[in-house]
Amino acid sequence: MRAIGRWSLAALVVNSVIGSGIFGLPSDVARLIGGASAWAVLLAGVAAGVIMACFAEVASQFSQAGGPYLYVRAAFGRLLGIEMGWMLWLVRLAAPAATANLFVIYCGEFWPQAKEPLPRFLILTFLYGLLTLINYRGVRGSTRVSNVFTVAKLVPLFLVAIAGAFYMAAGHRASPILPAAAGVSAWLKAGLLLVFAYGGFETALTPLGEAKNPQRDVAFALFTSLITCTVLYTAIQWVVIGILPDSAHSERPLADVARLALGPGGAAFVSVGALVSVYGYLSANLLGVPRITFALAENGDFPSIFAAIHPRFRTPYVSILAFAVLSWLLALFGSFTWNATLSAVARLLYYGLVCAALPTFRRKQPGAAMFRLPAGTFFAVLGAGICMVLVAGVNLSGSLILLATALVALVNWLLVRKKRTGGPAVT
Repeated sequence: MRAIGRWSLAALVVNSVIGSGIFGLPSDVARLIGGASAWAVLLAGVAAGVIMACFAEVASQFSQAGGPYLYVRAAFGRLLGIEMGWMLWLVRLAAPAATANLFVIYCGEFWPQAKEPLPRFLILTFLYGLLTLINYRGVRGSTRVSNVFTVAKLVPLFLVAIAGAFYMAAGHRASPILPAAAGVSAWLKAGLLLVFAYGGFETALTPLGEAKNPQRDVAFALFTSLITCTVLYTAIQWVVIGILPDSAHSERPLADVARLALGPGGAAFVSVGALVSVYGYLSANLLGVPRITFALAENGDFPSIFAAIHPRFRTPYVSILAFAVLSWLLALFGSFTWNATLSAVARLLYYGLVCAALPTFRRKQPGAAMFRLPAGTFFAVLGAGICMVLVAGVNLSGSLILLATALVALVNWLLVRKKRTGGPAVT
């Protein structure tokens, strides 16, 4: 049954974009490019808008579920579709790993030793262990956990933006300690982090099979999300660099803004909001991502082991365990910034291919799009170019992980290219 209406789809996209990373990103971006960081956030919103516009036209041609994997597969064939399926999985492994590190950082508001090696190991293991157990035993409990957290991440963000603006309007502006003018490399690194902030909208496009009128509503949902997130993110960055004397080195920038504008109680409230938000984000990913790999395996595009169903709990337990262990390892051995960058670069690969798919679909199926982007070919080239330029900023370790993922996907394709499988229903 198609139950997701226009505004519900827009809310789903907003919820998918505004993750927990915004609780840590403002200081990272300020550290890289200093006082220009608010402009960088706004510029990143414009760049994200180009990519979203291309997604809007491409997605308006489909009514079934699948998101970028489906679009790339339909435009360029099964090999690239499988490659993007693996990149999508890498994104969904690294993004929760980044935000799990934020959980440790914001625990430091109440437990200063949280970032030390043993407490950090225990916190990360508890986070992943508890949610894995909940999901392993059944989806009903994990759904209840996930539903609690949607508003929890939005309230602290709007609180910081509004309270910080009033605080600055009252004349309480800091003399910021920020780095000098940044070079091209610093801007590229900041751009990658901001892709992490604006990314995630493609996740909301995966369940379009449940939308009432996806071909008509997808463009509205994407542009509503873009405007909402750009305004909120820019306001938060402006407040952070305007209020905090050393915003570039603040571990908990939003809590520190709240401490100045609202006192210790405000900092505690924002920190609790960040902890709840991260926990909810991890919960949603442990619920949803294993079912993506399950569906890909059931369709014959992932190794069949990922389609295994637990005989008692009727859950995709192999997909759940694989996701939990790999994301936990990325969280344990990588920082927030490292995992956020890895997630962003993997995203850029399929963002670029979806942009490239726009003129391909115009040739293959002219007139199929419910939303036709003016000057679409120009924006497709521009969007793919933005993705290529930003990918150039990836570090060596990230490049090696991307290459390894692409090679695994190639082997996967070689093994399954002549094979189709079916599987039992998952609950």
